[in-house]
Amino acid sequence: MSKVVDKSAKKSNTQSKRKSTDTLPEYFAPLQHLDFADAIPLGRYASTQYLQYAIATVKDRALPRLADGQKPVQSRILYAMWEMNATAGNSRKKSARVVGDVLGKFHPHGDSSVYDALVRISQNFTLRYPLVDGEGNFGSRDGDDAAAMRYTEARLTKFSEILLNELGEGTVDFIPNYDGSVTEPCFLPARLPVLLLNGASGIAVGMATEIPSHNLREVSSAVVALIKKPSMTIKQVMRYIKGPDFPGGAQIITSTSDIAEVYSTGRGAMRVRARWAVEKLARGQWQLVVTELPPGVSARKIQEEIDAITNPQPRLGKKSITATQQKEKQTMLLVLDRMRDESDRVNPVRMVFEPKTSKIDEGDFINALLARTSLETNVSVNLVNVGLDGRPAGKNLLDILREWIDFRRETVTKRTRFRLEKVEDRIHVLEGRLLVLLNIDKVIKIIRNSEQPKQDLISTFNLSDRQADDILDMRLRQLARLEHIKVEQELKNLKQNEKAYKAVLKNKDRLEQLVIEEIQSDTKEFGDKRRTVIEVSEKAVLEVKTSNDPITVVFSKKGWIRLRQGWDVEPSSLSFKEGDGLASIINSRTVDPVVFLDSKGRAYSIDANVLPSGRGDGVPASSLLDLQDGAQVMHCIAGSLEDSVFVATSGGYGFFAKLGDMVSNRRAGRDFMTIPSNEVPITPQFFSQKADRYVISVSEKGKLLAFAADEMKFLSKGRGIIVMGLDNEDKLSVVSVIAKRAARVIGRSPRAQKEDAILLSGEKFEHHFLRRARMGRVLPKKLKGPYKLSNV
Repeated sequence: MSKVVDKSAKKSNTQSKRKSTDTLPEYFAPLQHLDFADAIPLGRYASTQYLQYAIATVKDRALPRLADGQKPVQSRILYAMWEMNATAGNSRKKSARVVGDVLGKFHPHGDSSVYDALVRISQNFTLRYPLVDGEGNFGSRDGDDAAAMRYTEARLTKFSEILLNELGEGTVDFIPNYDGSVTEPCFLPARLPVLLLNGASGIAVGMATEIPSHNLREVSSAVVALIKKPSMTIKQVMRYIKGPDFPGGAQIITSTSDIAEVYSTGRGAMRVRARWAVEKLARGQWQLVVTELPPGVSARKIQEEIDAITNPQPRLGKKSITATQQKEKQTMLLVLDRMRDESDRVNPVRMVFEPKTSKIDEGDFINALLARTSLETNVSVNLVNVGLDGRPAGKNLLDILREWIDFRRETVTKRTRFRLEKVEDRIHVLEGRLLVLLNIDKVIKIIRNSEQPKQDLISTFNLSDRQADDILDMRLRQLARLEHIKVEQELKNLKQNEKAYKAVLKNKDRLEQLVIEEIQSDTKEFGDKRRTVIEVSEKAVLEVKTSNDPITVVFSKKGWIRLRQGWDVEPSSLSFKEGDGLASIINSRTVDPVVFLDSKGRAYSIDANVLPSGRGDGVPASSLLDLQDGAQVMHCIAGSLEDSVFVATSGGYGFFAKLGDMVSNRRAGRDFMTIPSNEVPITPQFFSQKADRYVISVSEKGKLLAFAADEMKFLSKGRGIIVMGLDNEDKLSVVSVIAKRAARVIGRSPRAQKEDAILLSGEKFEHHFLRRARMGRVLPKKLKGPYKLSNV
């Protein structure tokens, strides 16, 4: 049946396509001849491709496998070296040859990535049990790069045999390589849980792994115990595995309960610090010598950290260092004279720290270094790996041990089955050979006279093809009587082995006993003592011991602040930048906090020892704080946390508070006063809650109000209550709390512009003594602000 084509519709579609193409922007013109019928959205394509990349990264690049503890590139390096016979007992091979073999056969990626992996598994400061024995420059713990691969040589270590020795015994499956030219093992038949022994670190897409190294004796003891008692808990396992055991030693200060929590969840962190000794020198001098560092920390890194503290650089966008940087510098230079790195081949880590003086307390000196450098640091733990099912997942310690035990059982079962098959084949051959040796004359006659000796041997002696071929391949010297004895002895031994293999395959207890015996044998050969000490201690915190000494805090009108020792600072002796002047001079003590109040009502506090001392101009207070946009530091006060403070705004609202309510340990401060945008806080005033009984306030228009202090409220923060009623154009200027019904108001005379004062007592004071929130009454003598109030 012929198909009818609607030519008009076809023409219409063609015109429509042409029209839509014609409307494309000019830069698409070169693409107009292409057919986009099979095009897919870019978003869908990118999503699909990235998913493939992510899966490849997770499974084939970044994460170790639970079975052998290796990433694919590492196992390929080991297998390639095993193939080229670069084993512990043989000579080393050029690293370039190893890398070339790995690239060409198994891992078609960059040569630097393969060489870096080879270098890493050879470093005894990176791996607890190195897998490659390198000769030449294979890098240093300070981060120095290894020499080029053409200069270095490598071979497998004896320890690597636990990963490779059972390869040819049917223990693991082999898969084609990337181009199908050769095969490679899916993973290596590890006889020990190398994943825990050497650990691993890697970042994939959406997941990462940080597995610390552990001690072989402890892990093997835990595995054996778990095989015998599968119901063990984390707490019971930790009787054997105390915690990580790092290549460089060091000390874990995390508590046992916290370590158990990390092992139970499979993630967390442990606090690790360096180990040191104090060496006594002549004439009472001493020095601190660090001999072990936390994992991933080098002497060079410590030197760089100390240099950054003692020679700080201005932060991005700043012209000078901050007060905090200055204080840290001063603190470090007060205790540390110098440091030097005396590490060598005999002493892989030897860092010497000399104190400023021998009178410095050893504990304070050590604490200062631990708190400010990586001599004490956190070590992350994230037990993510690719399991036996090929899926990446985070597991706890028990999950890893149990899954590896299952893997080892399966591996030993496969190996035993393989060996049994070989033994049975050999027994079969030897039984035929023994039959021949018992009838040697008859066999020789058949071979000499028969045209088909193989068939005649099979029919005469009831042999198999395999036995007949073996007899025909025998040499004459193998027909001697001595050979007959050897065959009988070998056959006897093989049958004993056959019996043992069958017993292992039939009896689970025997299988597990064999696994245990092999683990204990490897542990005896490769096990060593724990290097990392586990000793609980508190996290080091730099506590600057501050004496309770008198100090004077100087605050300028433009918000600059500085510190002077003692209380005998003469205001006239102070100098300021051009256009600036004294705002307040505060007598305080070194143990008291210094508090700031900004234009938006936020309160901030810093320790007095952070302030710069000396005869300079100080630093802007804003450089010590994280102010909100548009906020300015308005006032500065200092005192003890229990001191009472009267705070108020220009809008006439205020409240009583404790200075401690204004203290915050955050640079961004805390919300303290609720202030409308058209108001500002006025200078806070200290008062005695016991002695001071009357509140006095003055407005900018010269009105004064006095009332009883018990009408005010103590609040921790907020808007407060009305202190003084004000006209629309009036603002509150100053407040105070006084002990007697008398006060002195200080201002400036309108004409002479000199400081003048009014004494209010008796009837004059009573004239202004009203209730809170009243508008007050005009001062008896005209004065101009700014005003000050004082007791009589």
